[in-house]
Amino acid sequence: MCGIAGILQANISTYNKEQLAKMTGALAHRGPDGEGLWQNETGNVLLGHRRLSIIDLSDSGRQPMHYQDRYTIIHNGEIYNYIELKEELQKKGYAFHSQTDTEVITAAYDCWKDDCVNHFDGMFAFAIWDEKNRELFAARDRFGEKPFFYFFNGQDFLFASEMKALWAAGVAKIPNQKMLFNFITIGYVDNPARPEETFYENIYKLPPACRLKYSGIYLNYSVVQYWDIDLTAKQKNSSDADAIEQFIHLFSQSVKKRLRSDVPVGSSLSGGLDSSSIAAISYEMQNSLQSHKCFTASFANFEKDETVFSKQVAAQFNLEQYTTAIAGNELLEDWETLCYHQEEPFGSASIFAQYKVFELARQHNIKVLLDGQGADETLAGYHKYYKWYWQELFRKRKLYKSKELDAAHAIGINENFDYKNMIAAYFPVFASVVMERQYLLKAIRQEDLDKEFVQLQSKEAYYTPPEHFDLNGVLYFNTCTHGLEELLRYADRNAMAHGREVRLPFLSHELVEFIFSLPSHFKIRHGWTKWLLREAMKDKLPAPIVWRKDKIGFEPPQKLWLEQPAMQEAIQEAKRKLVNEKVLKKEVLNKKITALAAHDTDNYDWRYFSAASIFK
Repeated sequence: MCGIAGILQANISTYNKEQLAKMTGALAHRGPDGEGLWQNETGNVLLGHRRLSIIDLSDSGRQPMHYQDRYTIIHNGEIYNYIELKEELQKKGYAFHSQTDTEVITAAYDCWKDDCVNHFDGMFAFAIWDEKNRELFAARDRFGEKPFFYFFNGQDFLFASEMKALWAAGVAKIPNQKMLFNFITIGYVDNPARPEETFYENIYKLPPACRLKYSGIYLNYSVVQYWDIDLTAKQKNSSDADAIEQFIHLFSQSVKKRLRSDVPVGSSLSGGLDSSSIAAISYEMQNSLQSHKCFTASFANFEKDETVFSKQVAAQFNLEQYTTAIAGNELLEDWETLCYHQEEPFGSASIFAQYKVFELARQHNIKVLLDGQGADETLAGYHKYYKWYWQELFRKRKLYKSKELDAAHAIGINENFDYKNMIAAYFPVFASVVMERQYLLKAIRQEDLDKEFVQLQSKEAYYTPPEHFDLNGVLYFNTCTHGLEELLRYADRNAMAHGREVRLPFLSHELVEFIFSLPSHFKIRHGWTKWLLREAMKDKLPAPIVWRKDKIGFEPPQKLWLEQPAMQEAIQEAKRKLVNEKVLKKEVLNKKITALAAHDTDNYDWRYFSAASIFK
């Protein structure tokens, strides 16, 4: 886990190591354990690295790392199956001089070329310069756990783990007004139609599951997607018992590989099913590097505080639990630092709670943490997924016979199913058009926005619905198109702000592919979301954790925080800034601020507060 930065220039006098050092300096928080700078003999390639030592703590793990007098690599992340790959490559005649996974990446590239990425189980963003072919090969992991941003002006290609490194090299910081419009109106922090787009003009991100090839001879680059989930792949006649057994096997293997480390590993523990499941499997491993330390955010006197559940799990598995009691005034005190690390707007104060958990881990000297992101998107953990499953059953004429509606209502689920859902079930294309139209109209009619701003930016307003109107289709959409990558961005920046590494066992691609090969009733059954995970964990976790009916979603008391006078003034100041930037009307300054909970819809005042951060 580190920070990477690179410059490929046509004119060797444009950039030098001084500019490269500014880039890596901007990434120092990602790699507090060391720095490396390298320039090739011709001077047109400069690669920089900030190191967070996790695997092979010796000097052999320093980067940029050279291999075969031909390749030079900088790498951010972890290849969890590097031991198995190393053995396979050794049989093919490859020699190694370190115990790192980084060296394995380079050998794999020499062996399998562009296809090497399909051999990796991990989270990664890396770049390999091939001096012989005068080209750069870069890639990002399947789900987008690790970031890769780049800038290209036709002559110079610059890239880095975070945009602040590009700004440090002189790339202009110009807000992307189209992204800003869509964030304010519908809450999107990305563009599903153009996944390379960011909140800043001329700075792009390499999308998840993509590789990039840059030619130093022709001064151009190409991006290719190397992996996708096959929604047509189905398990043949998988019984409940077989599915549960295979899930436990793949999940356990994923946890085991993510415990590979040369430093102690801890875990985030919210008290929800996902992080508790990781704690249960980790306990069974009895791995010597499992520190048995866990970290939890608590919110005093808040009805959605989960501390009581987390304590129950910590007690069962003899975990040494540390809690951070977060108060509303801390959000304002840390706001500028939080925005500095996130770089782009974010949708709620939940991100701050996560930031404080990773800060707590740093205070107790735990560099690596396991976390539960990904389970909700792959296993249908959110209540919004009920309607998609019910529509699927209705289309198959199985809804009322299945009694799923009754079962969900019996456990307190209040999601509705009416004639609109019935129409959507039989006419998904029509429903998709209607949904897009409704969102566009809602965006255009947002009364706080400056009229000219709406006219200019609404031409490219977007709301992208799933292509497949069934449960697996919407889970795929949230896993691979829109939803999960947003959460992974928050986790990466929050962890790296404190020099911590976060690993996500639910995002083993083999596990995810298996989950998507199962029919929908393995995700929702008898009214329960995440049915497969609950069944797999029912003998490993306390029943109150397994069969919790509420879905908290790591929610802090945002409404209470935003009602504080100091926060109200900060939001008002943010609105003034957006008025000056001709984003909001002047009249908005006379409107009372509406404090809403983290996951409430139309959370406009929070969006103004966050959106203002992208302006100088």
